[in-house]
Amino acid sequence: MKIKLATAALGALMAAGPALADLVIPDLSYRTGPYAAGGIPFSDGYNDYFTLLNERDGGIGGVPVRVIECETGYNTEKGVECYESTKGEGALVYQPLSTGITYQLIPKVTADDIPLHTMGYGRTSAKNGDVFSHTFNYPANYWDGASGAINYLLEENGGDLSGKKIALVYHNSAYGKEPIRTLEELSKKHGFELVALPVDHPGQEQKSQWLQIRRDRPDYVLMWGWGVMNQVAVQEAANIRFPMENFIGVWWSGSENDVLPAGEAANGYKALTFHNVGTNFPVFEDLQKHVVDAGKAAGAGDQVGTVLYNRGMYAAVLAAEAIKKAQEISGNADITATEMRAGMEALEMTEEKMTELGLPNFGPTFSVSCENHGGDALVGVTQWDAANKTWTMISDFKPTDGEVIGALIDEDSAAYASENNIGSRCN
Repeated sequence: MKIKLATAALGALMAAGPALADLVIPDLSYRTGPYAAGGIPFSDGYNDYFTLLNERDGGIGGVPVRVIECETGYNTEKGVECYESTKGEGALVYQPLSTGITYQLIPKVTADDIPLHTMGYGRTSAKNGDVFSHTFNYPANYWDGASGAINYLLEENGGDLSGKKIALVYHNSAYGKEPIRTLEELSKKHGFELVALPVDHPGQEQKSQWLQIRRDRPDYVLMWGWGVMNQVAVQEAANIRFPMENFIGVWWSGSENDVLPAGEAANGYKALTFHNVGTNFPVFEDLQKHVVDAGKAAGAGDQVGTVLYNRGMYAAVLAAEAIKKAQEISGNADITATEMRAGMEALEMTEEKMTELGLPNFGPTFSVSCENHGGDALVGVTQWDAANKTWTMISDFKPTDGEVIGALIDEDSAAYASENNIGSRCN
């Protein structure tokens, strides 16, 4: 039964009212397969934050959260099967953590009226909410990442990259190919030479690519990798003595898993990010008390504070805040997926809100709207300290090239709209 409530007294009345249905959050996880080392900590963080809300706060707005975990193995077919088997449970939002699965789910979630959040991955042009009504990729996307890397290098070179050579080592998949068009446009704009080097799944064989890098001697190397590909690339870079401070990975190539195997040789390696690092935030005290020490952690509790654990937690934070916004807008405690989509489209993350959540300066400030499902496109940079085995933020969350990226998003989303007979909905 749907319960209508006055927005101002939402929390108190929810707590005092009758028991409500759970808020259902599917977790399309991959704790097995070639990319399990990345999937496990992300899923642990995602689950643990919702457990924290249940244990500490009694859920969200007085309604418990029920996470349904479904193993995909990072396999697109299994991911679609997980979606089909869980959507009838009252699913509010999907986060598939896979670009391949994302592409398959975009038309499905649109037809089923269930929102899809692809935080920092997926189809970049889904930022255009006028075309992609049910897909969101805030707070940043792959094209933002490509621009963020180039902007950082511009700062490092006094604003001039003309004559420089930049190599892109990328996973030979839809994911890895995402930044190429953006980098090509940025190379025209800033006068650098781009060399693209694909690496086939799963990425263990990279000798030829790094021999070419040793021969061509690029000034910088960017990487769009995942899983073992990242570890191999960092080690190969060390083997040819490529300067680690000139090697920058996207946020999926910047976890502890990627650098620890290389030991001291990985020192100085850099990675893009759209959230902060470490455990120096008040929320981690609550996670330790209410989840880990209470024996309710999704995993062994040994991943807390790692890059990918934090990312999974951040994904859950954004989902929870969208649920709160949906409850506020609708006046309903047990919101529907339709209401969740409205909450996501009205989401605003301010520094004040992040501080209240125990996460000051953890992520960039951003807002979402009907037209803009991707946020404000702010990207930071981190660097690996091998001696202390820690990542450090070395650049604040900064703007990316909206002119170049906006034009590419308009072009790609217009083509998708034409192919699928999608009309404007935001005007």
